[in-house]
Amino acid sequence: MKPIPFDYIPNLTGCKGNPALRNLPFFRIFVVGIISLSFCLISCEKELDFKYHDIPPLTVIEAQVTPEKATCQVSLTVPMDSPLSEATRLTDATVYMTDLTTGETFPLYPDSEGVFKSREGGVIQHDYRLSVEHAGLLHSAEARMYPEVKIISSEFSWIKMPYDDVAVLQCRYRSASYSPDSEECYWVKVYRNGKIYQWSEQSSRTSQNGIMTFFAMTTRRDLDAEDEKTALHAGDKITISISRISRAMHDYLEALSNDSNGPAMFVTSPLSADTNVSARPCLGYFIANTPSSDSLIFHPDSISYASPH
Repeated sequence: MKPIPFDYIPNLTGCKGNPALRNLPFFRIFVVGIISLSFCLISCEKELDFKYHDIPPLTVIEAQVTPEKATCQVSLTVPMDSPLSEATRLTDATVYMTDLTTGETFPLYPDSEGVFKSREGGVIQHDYRLSVEHAGLLHSAEARMYPEVKIISSEFSWIKMPYDDVAVLQCRYRSASYSPDSEECYWVKVYRNGKIYQWSEQSSRTSQNGIMTFFAMTTRRDLDAEDEKTALHAGDKITISISRISRAMHDYLEALSNDSNGPAMFVTSPLSADTNVSARPCLGYFIANTPSSDSLIFHPDSISYASPH
């Protein structure tokens, strides 16, 4: 399960060593020095304070436009040692969307829950720019609305694992615009009783003759041994939602899967040349999508075992 994080987590350990360095004398000295230093730090561990909680909050934008409507949530990051529930939606921003294909611009207004919305939807194959003005800065991102994919089938199967039987969800789908000469990317989201359960990003590079297959290991048969966060009970409604997305959005989701904030999708600049505000990074995403969905009810006693290949 991959929940999207709102908090800003600096990647302080993102460097990977080069194996070739291990044969160099200075590398051996470096390793010895690190080991020695680690013993020295054991006795003064309580004095170390990287002050990650002092990082100024960053703006987080989560926005999408579908054929029916446009929505946008604006918030600020919270310290790493604070619960995500402390994140507050900002309603004092100015949010608007521009159809770059027609030149039309329409505003989004906050509702009672602090979500900016518009009844203006998107049009397939049109390009859109989302703009958010807040605290003297302009954050903007662009996306194209792709046509919907066609879901061919979705079903559960039991597979035997050493520790228990596990229900595997399989969904097969294809894109109407698929071409073997170009890559397409997709966002697959699985909901349990209307709430997000799992999600994954995929690329058409793994397709078989244009048909994509999504697999997800879900619940164990022995519910007493299963975490309630991942357990499926008889009668649960499972909904699969699939959208074609841009390569940039795919890379953003892939980075989140690896516990990173992902590449920046928003461009930030001062609203005015006279504004004395530094253009700090903006987190989040903007997607223009036409989701396709399929639902099924989880009946564990009616699920067959997967055939061995």
